[in-house]
Amino acid sequence: MEMSRLAIILALVFSPLAALSAYFITYAEYRKHFPEDLKRARKLSLQFALTTMAFFMVMIILAFLVIDKLLPK
Repeated sequence: MEMSRLAIILALVFSPLAALSAYFITYAEYRKHFPEDLKRARKLSLQFALTTMAFFMVMIILAFLVIDKLLPK
């Protein structure tokens, strides 16, 4: 039970940080590729950031579930 709470807390903290980083990095790059259409650059960056957040949340929780199953109790 304690491991699952820790996994959820870590996922809630680090997934948004990863998403924010992904947004800033991709926005800087897309802004170069689409200088005339910044709305498109923001939209693509936001999609990438949300995907990154979902990916890291799932991976952190799955990692803790696997570790919890493998470690002796």
